[in-house]
Amino acid sequence: MTDASPISAQAAAPATKATGLTSAEARQRQASTGANSLPDDAVHPWRVALQQLWAPVPWMLEGTILLELALGKTAEAAIIAVLLVFNAGLGMFQQNRAQATLAALRSRLALTASVRRDDRWKTLPASEVVPGDVVKLSLGAVVPADVRLTSGGVLIDQSMLTGESVPIEAGPGLQTYAGALVRRGEAVAEVTATGERTRFGRTAALVRDAHAVDSQQRAVLRVVSYLALFNGSVIVVLAFYAWHIGMTYAGIVPLVLTGVLASIPVALPATFTLAAALGARALASVGVLPTRLSAVDEAATMDVLCVDKTGTLTLDALSVSAVRPLAGFSTAQVLSLAALASAEGGQDPLDAAIVKAALDGAQPAPAPDTPRLIKFTPFDPATKMSEATFGLEGGAVQRVVKGAPAVVLAIATPPPGAAKIATDLEGQGFRVLAVASGTPEALKLAGFIALSDPPRADSAALVTQLRTMGVRTLMATGDSALTAASVAHAVGLDGAVCPPGAIPESLLPETYAVFAGVLPEDKFKLVQILQKSGHTVGMCGDGANDAPALRQAQMGIAVSTATDVAKSAAGMVLTTAGLAGILAAIKEGRITFQRIQTYTLNSITSKILQVMLLSVGLLVTGQAILTPMLMVIIMITGDFLGMSLTTDHVRPSPTPNVWRIGHLTLAGAIMGVGSLVFCCTVLGVGDFVRGYDIDRLRTLAFVAIVCIKQATTYTNRERRHLWSSRPSAWLVASSVADVAIASTLAIAGIAMTALPIAVVAQTLGAAAVFAFVLDAVKLPAFRRLGIR
Repeated sequence: MTDASPISAQAAAPATKATGLTSAEARQRQASTGANSLPDDAVHPWRVALQQLWAPVPWMLEGTILLELALGKTAEAAIIAVLLVFNAGLGMFQQNRAQATLAALRSRLALTASVRRDDRWKTLPASEVVPGDVVKLSLGAVVPADVRLTSGGVLIDQSMLTGESVPIEAGPGLQTYAGALVRRGEAVAEVTATGERTRFGRTAALVRDAHAVDSQQRAVLRVVSYLALFNGSVIVVLAFYAWHIGMTYAGIVPLVLTGVLASIPVALPATFTLAAALGARALASVGVLPTRLSAVDEAATMDVLCVDKTGTLTLDALSVSAVRPLAGFSTAQVLSLAALASAEGGQDPLDAAIVKAALDGAQPAPAPDTPRLIKFTPFDPATKMSEATFGLEGGAVQRVVKGAPAVVLAIATPPPGAAKIATDLEGQGFRVLAVASGTPEALKLAGFIALSDPPRADSAALVTQLRTMGVRTLMATGDSALTAASVAHAVGLDGAVCPPGAIPESLLPETYAVFAGVLPEDKFKLVQILQKSGHTVGMCGDGANDAPALRQAQMGIAVSTATDVAKSAAGMVLTTAGLAGILAAIKEGRITFQRIQTYTLNSITSKILQVMLLSVGLLVTGQAILTPMLMVIIMITGDFLGMSLTTDHVRPSPTPNVWRIGHLTLAGAIMGVGSLVFCCTVLGVGDFVRGYDIDRLRTLAFVAIVCIKQATTYTNRERRHLWSSRPSAWLVASSVADVAIASTLAIAGIAMTALPIAVVAQTLGAAAVFAFVLDAVKLPAFRRLGIR
């Protein structure tokens, strides 16, 4: 469905006479168009829960639970079930964020409307408004539907939908939209679209449909698929070989179950979640509140950041930027005259900015001739000016006019070059007002006032630092191209402005720096186009008009002054003023990425080692070198204690990270083969030197795997030499715990045949020495594969 079709369908309703619709006509139209409200598409909690349990990663955990139950290990199955429920609960929380955004959007719509029904004005619930209704718009009211003005004039604030920083003057024939706020005046309008067919309704639909592609989930799935492909093939060959050499089914089944357990990175999804949670806690301490844990991971890979202008790069507060007094007038006089023709204490932001500037620049000594207000005429969209008449001491009368330059120049006496001054200011993106003063019959042009929404103090620094971090910044705003280009230049976004019209389907981030005059659906589309071209996209905004793009972006960021709609749609909320939190989020995201990448690399290394060792053991001994019980112990102690890597000391990369699962798998395979050499050597000593039977060899294999996994933990955690940085206290403690548990079980003969303490100690020492051999192998391999 195109953007225009739903509106045009409703707008095609027969024109309404000035008396409005009758109640019967309204009921008939509502029967065909529906209520003027956003639909409630909330999904039942049980259905949401089942959706979280029916996906590839949950299947992996569910399969593990079934295997554990098949082995009679109810305790281990219960542990994994708790993990599964935790991940499902997290997924439900993420889905509920979208529902919270829709609820916040609904709260911004009008609750009641003044409607002409049955030839008289009535106050009705806004949900009963239908296309063709005649409605009255007055000061402070929220526009109940998309309407076209038929009479009167109002100052309309559409910033929450369009992002325009300055309210617009609306008169007969102008279209305005549901959710806009009337700042001044009164008008009558005819309803053209209601409910989901309004521009506001389409924004809500975009939020509901928005779905960011989660690179974390894709990474987990690719790791699992690579391991399943490799290890699954090995397990099939193992089973066939075991059958070929005459092993009974009673021996083949435990062998296959052990191989399957050895292949599943059971703690991988939980590690991603834990790492992101720790990153979120760190961010909360510096004024960044993640509302979606995946946003912490995505911050590391983000290479494009789309930024709203109004309220994000700028302060969302109009102020006087420049005053151009003409001959015979000073800056202070121009501001004072403009303030006399302004409504003090009203809702007009232009008047408020001028009055403030006049007070700030007022002379310390009072003027000897204090004017006395005779008549004040507020801004009229028809005349495009406001004016005031004052009585001066001695009986003289002074008239002051403030308004659009073209209008004021037509009724005042302008000096040569005055029109060019106004044109130059407008060309810089300023909102320009002309001021004239004199007798009621003869006005003299006093000067021009340029107003703008100034950039935040830290916006330019943000753009510069993002550039050094490898993140390209794009501006997307509903404001005009001139205003957008002016602000972009001020903050260091020097690049082309996208021509008006549809955003190109094939778009490179470096093609344009500014997208002006865009609507919520355009921002949403911009994010989607960039994502389809392979970029990880962030979106920073503050208004309801940014909500669809905030929801769609992998890393949606709402500034501290954002509306409740924007905050509920975003993945991160800045809780302190300024934009420094964006940089903190990127840095913490890259730290989190390094920790997750190390754990993933360790997981691949250990899974490949374990399955390959099963193969070698079967070839040498003709029996399974590991039992399901030993594999469960390795999984619980190694995989879960290994999650302490989420606390490790790491260095964030200077540029955006990229998940290269293929390269990571190859690096893990290299380290896994190196570990296999160590384990085979230990088992060879046990078999051929010490003459161990199969039970003791199994215990020795268990000890060797635990020791070499600790060695690869410390080689894999550093991209340089293993001694280049200090590990975290939690990582050291988990290593001690893992070795202590494994050694105690092996020496005491719990769940396995006992080994002498000297053998366990010698294996641990040999693994420590072999770590340096693996470190030497790692450096060129990691460098060649781009693991950084």
